[in-house]
Amino acid sequence: MQGLHLTADLRGCRCAPLWLLDAAALGRACAEAVRAASLQPVGELFHSFPATEHGPGGVTATVLLAESHLCVHTWPEQMAVTLDVYVCNFGADHSGRAHALMEALLALFEPDTVERHALQRGSIAIENAP
Repeated sequence: MQGLHLTADLRGCRCAPLWLLDAAALGRACAEAVRAASLQPVGELFHSFPATEHGPGGVTATVLLAESHLCVHTWPEQMAVTLDVYVCNFGADHSGRAHALMEALLALFEPDTVERHALQRGSIAIENAP
Protein backbone atom coordinates (compact mmCIF):
# COMPACT_ATOMS: atom_id res chain seq x y z
CA MET A 1 0.00 0.00 0.00
CA GLN A 2 3.02 2.30 -0.02
CA GLY A 3 2.59 5.29 -2.29
CA LEU A 4 2.67 9.01 -2.87
CA HIS A 5 -0.38 11.26 -2.52
CA LEU A 6 -0.07 14.74 -4.04
CA THR A 7 -2.66 17.49 -3.66
CA ALA A 8 -2.78 21.06 -4.89
CA ASP A 9 -5.28 23.87 -4.32
CA LEU A 10 -5.17 26.34 -7.21
CA ARG A 11 -6.46 29.90 -7.06
CA GLY A 12 -6.63 32.64 -9.65
CA CYS A 13 -6.67 30.21 -12.58
CA ARG A 14 -6.00 32.15 -15.79
CA CYS A 15 -6.75 29.24 -18.13
CA ALA A 16 -9.36 29.24 -20.87
CA PRO A 17 -12.85 28.93 -19.28
CA LEU A 18 -13.27 25.65 -21.17
CA TRP A 19 -11.00 23.85 -18.67
CA LEU A 20 -13.18 24.93 -15.73
CA LEU A 21 -16.59 24.37 -17.36
CA ASP A 22 -16.52 21.61 -19.99
CA ALA A 23 -16.43 18.10 -18.53
CA ALA A 24 -15.69 16.40 -21.86
CA ALA A 25 -12.82 18.75 -22.73
CA LEU A 26 -11.33 18.55 -19.25
CA GLY A 27 -11.71 14.77 -19.30
CA ARG A 28 -9.79 14.51 -22.57
CA ALA A 29 -7.04 16.75 -21.19
CA CYS A 30 -6.80 14.66 -18.01
CA ALA A 31 -6.64 11.39 -19.95
CA GLU A 32 -3.95 12.84 -22.22
CA ALA A 33 -1.92 14.07 -19.24
CA VAL A 34 -2.17 10.62 -17.61
CA ARG A 35 -0.86 8.93 -20.74
CA ALA A 36 1.89 11.55 -21.19
CA ALA A 37 3.05 10.81 -17.62
CA SER A 38 3.27 7.08 -18.56
CA LEU A 39 0.52 6.09 -16.14
CA GLN A 40 -2.15 3.55 -17.11
CA PRO A 41 -5.81 4.66 -17.15
CA VAL A 42 -8.32 1.89 -16.38
CA GLY A 43 -11.52 3.93 -16.05
CA GLU A 44 -12.84 7.48 -16.06
CA LEU A 45 -15.82 9.62 -15.09
CA PHE A 46 -16.35 13.28 -15.96
CA HIS A 47 -19.30 15.18 -14.50
CA SER A 48 -20.61 18.75 -14.92
CA PHE A 49 -22.52 20.49 -12.16
CA PRO A 50 -25.39 22.91 -12.84
CA ALA A 51 -25.02 26.64 -12.39
CA THR A 52 -26.06 28.15 -9.07
CA GLU A 53 -26.78 31.66 -7.89
CA HIS A 54 -23.00 31.98 -7.36
CA GLY A 55 -22.15 31.34 -11.00
CA PRO A 56 -21.53 28.57 -13.52
CA GLY A 57 -21.25 24.99 -12.32
CA GLY A 58 -17.91 23.29 -12.12
CA VAL A 59 -16.61 19.91 -13.18
CA THR A 60 -15.35 16.80 -11.45
CA ALA A 61 -12.98 14.69 -13.52
CA THR A 62 -11.73 11.35 -12.25
CA VAL A 63 -9.35 8.99 -13.98
CA LEU A 64 -8.83 5.64 -12.30
CA LEU A 65 -5.29 4.43 -12.77
CA ALA A 66 -3.79 0.98 -12.54
CA GLU A 67 -1.48 2.82 -10.14
CA SER A 68 -4.43 4.52 -8.29
CA HIS A 69 -6.22 7.77 -9.28
CA LEU A 70 -6.40 11.37 -10.48
CA CYS A 71 -9.25 13.64 -9.33
CA VAL A 72 -9.85 17.22 -10.46
CA HIS A 73 -12.58 19.51 -9.11
CA THR A 74 -13.21 22.96 -10.59
CA TRP A 75 -14.92 26.01 -9.10
CA PRO A 76 -15.29 28.42 -12.04
CA GLU A 77 -17.10 31.03 -9.94
CA GLN A 78 -13.93 31.24 -7.81
CA MET A 79 -11.41 30.57 -10.62
CA ALA A 80 -10.21 27.70 -8.41
CA VAL A 81 -9.31 24.04 -8.84
CA THR A 82 -8.32 21.21 -6.51
CA LEU A 83 -6.06 18.43 -7.78
CA ASP A 84 -5.50 15.02 -6.22
CA VAL A 85 -2.96 12.51 -7.61
CA TYR A 86 -2.27 9.26 -5.80
CA VAL A 87 0.02 6.49 -7.01
CA CYS A 88 0.81 3.30 -5.20
CA ASN A 89 4.40 2.16 -5.48
CA PHE A 90 3.86 -1.56 -4.97
CA GLY A 91 5.22 -2.85 -8.28
CA ALA A 92 7.49 0.10 -9.03
CA ASP A 93 8.16 3.64 -7.86
CA HIS A 94 5.69 5.84 -9.76
CA SER A 95 6.51 9.01 -7.79
CA GLY A 96 8.20 10.74 -10.73
CA ARG A 97 5.17 10.03 -12.90
CA ALA A 98 2.84 11.46 -10.24
CA HIS A 99 4.89 14.66 -10.13
CA ALA A 100 4.89 14.88 -13.96
CA LEU A 101 1.09 14.51 -14.01
CA MET A 102 0.69 17.22 -11.37
CA GLU A 103 2.98 19.60 -13.30
CA ALA A 104 1.02 19.04 -16.52
CA LEU A 105 -2.24 19.92 -14.79
CA LEU A 106 -0.75 22.99 -13.12
CA ALA A 107 0.35 24.19 -16.55
CA LEU A 108 -3.16 23.61 -17.93
CA PHE A 109 -4.90 25.74 -15.28
CA GLU A 110 -2.28 28.53 -15.06
CA PRO A 111 -2.96 29.43 -11.40
CA ASP A 112 -1.74 32.59 -9.70
CA THR A 113 -1.22 30.70 -6.45
CA VAL A 114 -0.78 27.03 -5.59
CA GLU A 115 -0.87 25.34 -2.20
CA ARG A 116 0.78 21.92 -2.52
CA HIS A 117 0.96 18.96 -0.19
CA ALA A 118 2.71 15.60 -0.53
CA LEU A 119 2.07 12.65 1.72
CA GLN A 120 3.99 9.39 1.74
CA ARG A 121 1.41 6.70 2.47
CA GLY A 122 1.90 3.24 3.91
CA SER A 123 5.13 1.38 4.28
CA ILE A 124 7.33 -0.42 1.82
CA ALA A 125 7.52 -3.59 3.89
CA ILE A 126 5.13 -6.34 2.89
CA GLU A 127 3.73 -8.23 5.83
CA ASN A 128 3.28 -11.95 5.41
CA ALA A 129 -0.18 -13.29 6.13
CA PRO A 130 -0.31 -16.03 8.80
